[in-house]
Amino acid sequence: MRKNSKVTQREQSLEHVAESVADLLAHEEPFDYKNSSLNVGAAAGKNVPHIELPENEGRPAWNSKLEYILAQVGFSVGLGNVWRFPYLCQKNGGGAYLVPYFILLLLVGIPLFFLELAVGQKIRRGSIGVWNYVCPRLGGIGMSSLMVCGFVGLYYNVIIGWSIFYFFQSFQFPLPWSECPIRKNGSLAIVEPECEKSSATTYFWYRQTLNTTSTIAESGGLNVKMTLSLLVGWVIVCLAVIKGIASSGKVMYFSSLFPYVVLFCFLVRGLMLKGAVDGIAHMFTPKLEKMLELQVWREAATQVFFALGLGFGGVIAFSSYNKIDNNCHFDAVLVSFINFFTSILATLVVFAVLGFKANIMNEKCVVENAEKILEYLHSNVLSYDLIPPHVNFSHLSTSDYAEMYGVIRTVKEHSFAQLGLEPCVLENELNKAVQGTGLAFIAFTEAMTHFPASPFWSVMFFFMLINLGLGSMIGTMTGITTPILDAYKVQKELLTVCCCVVAFFCGLLFVQRSGNYFVTMFDDYSAGLPLTVVVILENLSVAWIYGSKRFMQDLEDMLGFRPYMIYFYLWKYVSPFCLIVLISATVIELAVSPPGYNAWVQELAQERFQSYPPWALGMCFSLIIVAMLPLPVVFIVRHFNLMSDGSNKLSVSYRKSMLKDISSLEEQDESRFILGAKGGAAAAAQSGAAAHRSYLTPAGTKPLDPNSLSPISCYSTGYQNAAISPTTPTAPPTPVTPESDS
Repeated sequence: MRKNSKVTQREQSLEHVAESVADLLAHEEPFDYKNSSLNVGAAAGKNVPHIELPENEGRPAWNSKLEYILAQVGFSVGLGNVWRFPYLCQKNGGGAYLVPYFILLLLVGIPLFFLELAVGQKIRRGSIGVWNYVCPRLGGIGMSSLMVCGFVGLYYNVIIGWSIFYFFQSFQFPLPWSECPIRKNGSLAIVEPECEKSSATTYFWYRQTLNTTSTIAESGGLNVKMTLSLLVGWVIVCLAVIKGIASSGKVMYFSSLFPYVVLFCFLVRGLMLKGAVDGIAHMFTPKLEKMLELQVWREAATQVFFALGLGFGGVIAFSSYNKIDNNCHFDAVLVSFINFFTSILATLVVFAVLGFKANIMNEKCVVENAEKILEYLHSNVLSYDLIPPHVNFSHLSTSDYAEMYGVIRTVKEHSFAQLGLEPCVLENELNKAVQGTGLAFIAFTEAMTHFPASPFWSVMFFFMLINLGLGSMIGTMTGITTPILDAYKVQKELLTVCCCVVAFFCGLLFVQRSGNYFVTMFDDYSAGLPLTVVVILENLSVAWIYGSKRFMQDLEDMLGFRPYMIYFYLWKYVSPFCLIVLISATVIELAVSPPGYNAWVQELAQERFQSYPPWALGMCFSLIIVAMLPLPVVFIVRHFNLMSDGSNKLSVSYRKSMLKDISSLEEQDESRFILGAKGGAAAAAQSGAAAHRSYLTPAGTKPLDPNSLSPISCYSTGYQNAAISPTTPTAPPTPVTPESDS
């Protein structure tokens, strides 16, 4: 809508709102047409009760477009871009994985991201208010989003706490995880056996950081170091969110931009390391046969889905503070591509560093096995005739060892296994894919111990992780607080502090010695399936219940231009189909894959898969049920009119937005209504309520149907029914057919 239109000028003014219209919106009293300000024949100068609109009541707004973009980028670009995308890329065919990922980004990611931005900006409410507004029977969508945000926020901030612990531990030289600790036994000094069996970085993570137990059933009590780190994490998040978008927008300038500075620094430094090119070449060597596997497309769709933060409510909450005419289509495309290129940048950095680490480990393997061969030569187990004449053990290259290994394996075919020699192939080291905490807290930390000035790079890396996590946590907390603030008169600062305090005490579950296993449980079960269900219901409620054609028209009125018609077909058919396939694949995977976790076995100094005990298995499925429970409950209670749709709690700014739509109808029909009134009172008396309906219907269109943008859009009534004067005889309401998008 043009900024200088009459309707926009009226909305921006501070003129009074008629109480009759307010009653209509709040569903408090029947609409009194005679006393309504919509009655153009009402006596001039008559005193009409009104609602005062305080000047400072307006909804908060972003200080600048840049702050808003950085907030959306900070929310969507998170830890998953650094430690999930590179792992999936390597696992699913390297460069070939980028093809299905990019296709699904265009077909599913951008359209649904655009949809969430648009509904949040149009309705100007949080996730609960938005879906109550579109369709009250599906109001559980917003509540499920809030539940998932709560679950994810609980364990996500634990990861920030881990990063905080490593950040402070990085101010040491040498780094505390660079060498195995020495255990003193009387006069003897021996290397810690558990560390010697694994590695220094692995031992530091499992034993000195988490001090983890061997099973999820063994609590082990609170880990004091991790508890303090979690407390620091929640204090930082609380301070960043407590002042709302006015302060979080400023925080985003740093938390969203600093990770890119670190990633570029790591990329430049990584490319200068020996073996970095090997890692990048291995990463992007396409395995085209992988593109034919359904599993690759499923994991690509899941990554697109979570990378943009769809369904969490944070996207809707951030966009609800925008101006009504903001170009959210441009925002959707821009943020989506920034997210994609950030994943590519992080992948380059990760595999440049892992390529360096693979070369270091491969050289170490060559040295250790060369020593074994020398021992066999000295003890006459092997003959010197098996060693090629050009091989020099003091400067043994990888290629020379591979040649020597091949000769020995051929000659000693029957007794080769007893020699215990390893092939030491660089490709094998590069294929040791790690993800999540294994990448950040084990593989990356081990690589950084070989960097010059390793404490500096360690400080930078973990400070980057803290900032990435903080950006996502601000969006997650906004997705929780905004719907509550829209529905209830609560002090923002008090609500934020209460949420953080409650979350901290609930988060103590994750800082037990067995807490790492609960982080894995929540990550696997609390978000995946519930969020997918939430997003498909969002898609269907807009595209099929509200109507794609009507939504496209709303976008044209809001943005000033009509979005590309391709979005109509993507919202209507393509995205729902892809999401249904994704839900089916997720359910099948949950049914087929044995539910369990990787437990650290101290005696073996390695991870072993263990099945969940019955109580933990019940907890897994309880997370899914609790997150999805609001969907059927809200549908049932509102279908049978057991609960209000919440429209009587609309804020003044929300009512102004709805009044704007009614005012638009008033301007379009005013002249036609006056001409109809001059036509004679007889015709008006015969038509009765029909005259009132025609007044509320734009010229040349059908009457407003129940799927119009209203808080009662899922019921068989509309504003036109509420507009009938109680003193006027009325005919039975005419059935309204749902919108056809053909």
